[in-house]
Amino acid sequence: MTDAQAPSRLDIERRFAIEAVVAASRLTRAVRDDFDLADAVSKADSSPVTVADLGAQALISMALAETLPDDGMMGEEDFGPLADSSELADTVVARVQAQRPEVTLDDVRVALEACDDPAGPVRRWWTLDPVDGTKGFLRNEQYAVALALIEDGEVVLGVMGCPNLPYCGEPGDPDVGGPVGVLFVAERGAGARMMPLFEATPDRAGEPIHTAAPATTAEARYAESVEAAHSNQSEAARIGATLGITAEPVRLDSQTKYAMVARGDASIYLRVPRGDYRENVWDHAAGYVIVNEAGGRVSDVEGKPLDMTTGQRMTGNRGVVVTAASIHDEVVSAVRSVLEG
Repeated sequence: MTDAQAPSRLDIERRFAIEAVVAASRLTRAVRDDFDLADAVSKADSSPVTVADLGAQALISMALAETLPDDGMMGEEDFGPLADSSELADTVVARVQAQRPEVTLDDVRVALEACDDPAGPVRRWWTLDPVDGTKGFLRNEQYAVALALIEDGEVVLGVMGCPNLPYCGEPGDPDVGGPVGVLFVAERGAGARMMPLFEATPDRAGEPIHTAAPATTAEARYAESVEAAHSNQSEAARIGATLGITAEPVRLDSQTKYAMVARGDASIYLRVPRGDYRENVWDHAAGYVIVNEAGGRVSDVEGKPLDMTTGQRMTGNRGVVVTAASIHDEVVSAVRSVLEG
């Protein structure tokens, strides 16, 4: 578990991503440990953004500019909230300065403004959700720092920090032992692994993870979003009934649901589409490669692979189905039956 990680074509990229996600996760944990209501504001679409979102994205953007200056990045956040509030700006700068004492507000501005590179059919770019599951962060529940590298439309590297996820056991289990906080790393063709988040280093190999296939879909556990606005939960319940599943879904925020499937805590994760909504690429890219490399399968509700070449929104896909590989076709068939019925 502590042996050196084998070298790979993406050794520099992997090292950057692990160090950057761990640093950003430390920042988010520090913000959460003494959280104040002034640390959060509403964006134009009424969704929340916090000091943790903005500080984590600035940290990772700065690290990318230093390590891989020719790479672009598309991140969820921008400088707008800081331009609107000097108090918020001062707080974000102070949080970043805890790890980079020399940083100024202008440095933070440049870092955040650098995260609007147009994605799409370009050869190579990174996508970042600095706090995936901000509402979970606000409730002090599950959230993730999710970073992924996309080359020629394929996700080739994913690193995801889950600061509130127990290393062993499930969220909310009072008997959980071991550290809280898990780092997940996956490289295309090299498998997926996990390690304690706040002990993680690029040279630590970590523990290989694998999806768990139930004997029948009726025995499967499935995960879905806490927020009903993110997925059609009533139709998800009908899909579960079609598959014979009687257990209540595990509801948690963020791409942590991908992690639950990847390491076998659940076998199904559904994002059942609502209306014409299309998913954001940063909400899925890291989890997508982690589950695939753990032996699972990820598609949209029609069984098509996720298309990461269309910019911020995955306009060629509707919804998301994440499962252990052996049951994927059966689950997709049930999803289509319910949605078309």
